Amino acid sequence: MPERPAPQRALLPLWAAVLTAGVAAVLMDLAYPEGAVWVLAFPAVGLLLVALIGRRFGGALLVGLVYGVLFFALLVSWTSRYLGPIPWGALSVVEGGLTAFALIPIALAYRWLPRAFPGTAGRLLGLPAVVAALWVGRELFVGSWPYGGFPWARLGMSQAESPLAPVSSWLGVSGLSFLMVLLVAMLVEVVRLRLWRWPLRLSAPAVVILVLLFTPLFPTSPSGSMRIAAVQGNGPTGYFDEREAFAVIQAQTDATAPLYGEDVDLLVWPEGSLDADPFQNDAIARRMTLVSNRIDAPLLANAATGRDDVYFNTSMLWTADGTATQLHDKRHPVPFGEYVPDRPFFNALAPDLIGLIQREYTPGSNPPVVDVDGVTIGLAICFDVIYDDVIWEGLNDGAEVLVFQTNNADFRGTDENLQQLAFARMRAIETGRSVVNVSTVGTSQVIRADGSTVTSLDAGEAGAMLDDVELRTGLTAGVLLGPVIQQLLLWGGVGALLFGWWRARGR
Repeated sequence: MPERPAPQRALLPLWAAVLTAGVAAVLMDLAYPEGAVWVLAFPAVGLLLVALIGRRFGGALLVGLVYGVLFFALLVSWTSRYLGPIPWGALSVVEGGLTAFALIPIALAYRWLPRAFPGTAGRLLGLPAVVAALWVGRELFVGSWPYGGFPWARLGMSQAESPLAPVSSWLGVSGLSFLMVLLVAMLVEVVRLRLWRWPLRLSAPAVVILVLLFTPLFPTSPSGSMRIAAVQGNGPTGYFDEREAFAVIQAQTDATAPLYGEDVDLLVWPEGSLDADPFQNDAIARRMTLVSNRIDAPLLANAATGRDDVYFNTSMLWTADGTATQLHDKRHPVPFGEYVPDRPFFNALAPDLIGLIQREYTPGSNPPVVDVDGVTIGLAICFDVIYDDVIWEGLNDGAEVLVFQTNNADFRGTDENLQQLAFARMRAIETGRSVVNVSTVGTSQVIRADGSTVTSLDAGEAGAMLDDVELRTGLTAGVLLGPVIQQLLLWGGVGALLFGWWRARGR
């Protein structure tokens, strides 16, 4: 087949590209829970790439803004549940703007690389690989900056219910995102170059399809079981909930009571399960000691704690003798939720909203693990489930099971809990570990290492789960290679783009 000159014009007029980007945003949102139509992620990516092809800087920025702002507005609409449209709009615009900025390199790749490498191999393999790497680079950028980033919308995380999820156990979530975009970008080039007339040249996308659909879970080794009880108290744990003194711990205690007399190795309460700091409130401490003695197991609970004039979101392992020597402080407090960065600046913009956040949580530095009778348990507090570094550190410290404590009370009746639960399921598959995901108000679940559900508690109901949770050892390739793959894709994509620019300029 003769080499084709790279088309320099955009595939779509700007008005059509903007509409296409809007449709892509809607489809992408539907790929995440509550819709969870995972296959829609593929046409969403395809439509966005088609809208970007041939665009110059300004056009690419506009297309990216329409996609990014609309997608985030739909995905995180739960932020308006209690605080109204201002935080929702601000988060959507900021994340959408960062997304738009980070999509520009993909548009540049479609302008430069076909000129730099005009052959079929360059168009069918090289260009899609660079586009997919730049997509992952965009996810890493948005997920790490500013203020620690917001990695809530990674493409691979949309696949918790799909047969593609096991790929993450080999390549991590970023590797799964890369292969998904690679396949779509390949199919776009198949259509543009009419390669269906040469069936042998369809072997590359066919291989990617086979890898995505038929990759088995990376094997980890069973190492026994632990009898874990997880309690969803359904107490008044929302920011604006009216509550009486000790109402939260009372709700947790009442939901725990049916478990007294059962054989339990560990009792888990969710994030925000205590009304006050037990290290400074004797009544709370005594109640925790009483519960631990009655159930004859240590209690993993969570509260806001103060140490050395700073505050932490802390999970603590409370024992029957009334002590807690093992603590884990939340690694990534939520900006504008648990602390206010650059408070004077933002207070001048929205003093009423900023004034609601009085306590400034400090990021923790202690390991995200606790030890219970020789079993290492990996921890993540609420939104920390979306940060790779917390999960990977727990696994590298020897975690045989993962426990995620969360409080979804401020988002009752929204998609937030279902999205977070899907991310927990992806973590089980990626790490080859069972996951106990417990919320104050639901939905709570015990999840096997293959992502299937063992036990579930519906949202808005008090209850308890008690299961023999499987323990496993051995690190998956996704955990071992995940950080390396991310760096290779990030810097490899940028380097390949710059090399393509240099070569295209020479040609």
